[in-house]
Amino acid sequence: MQPVERAEYEGVDYAWVMQTTFVVTILVGAPAAALLSTLVTLESWGARAAFAVRVGAPIWFVTAVAVALYAKRAEAGDGGAGTDDDAAPDEEADSGDDGDPTEDGEPSTNGSGKRD
Repeated sequence: MQPVERAEYEGVDYAWVMQTTFVVTILVGAPAAALLSTLVTLESWGARAAFAVRVGAPIWFVTAVAVALYAKRAEAGDGGAGTDDDAAPDEEADSGDDGDPTEDGEPSTNGSGKRD
């Protein structure tokens, strides 16, 4: 079995935005469209479909913009970038260690035999 590929995200993860928009629109938009349909007489299936498009499109658009703005502001759905786990390797590289590890826990020397 082949391993699952991982991606490194920089900025907004638009796949997350699209998936979240879809779910939120179904959860919020469907009940809203159903409630609004009680205020209008829809005599045929064509009228019902046209009403669903007229009501659903703005709900979808507003939801997509809101989710995209949220993702950009909160860095949501970015694949976990910026977590403590990702920061640990960078901190090791910038720790100021001169790369002279000792086996017995003694401080490293600066090359002249003197301790730092």
